[in-house]
Amino acid sequence: MTLDEMQKAVDRWIETIGHGYFSELTNMALLTEETGELARVIARVYGDQVAKPGDLTDPQANLREEIADVLWVLTCLANQTGISLQQAFEDSMRKKTTRDRGRFFSG
Repeated sequence: MTLDEMQKAVDRWIETIGHGYFSELTNMALLTEETGELARVIARVYGDQVAKPGDLTDPQANLREEIADVLWVLTCLANQTGISLQQAFEDSMRKKTTRDRGRFFSG
């Protein structure tokens, strides 16, 4: 699935099952919440924090779920604001490639 296809799929779901988008401000708050949940999993799986007993029974599944939640809300925000994630990503790759072409040379 391309980023454009993902945006269309999310839009279809929102319009048919979700019955409309939350406001952009609400989605920004939700993105912050989901990013925090992702950070919590990362801190416990890769960082110094230790998960509580019974927490993170499947760390890979938890990580996958939280990344998908962040991507979902980010896609909602892109749809609401008329941003093509495909175009934005391509533009970002072009910018980084040009700007950082010799930056990470280790020779």
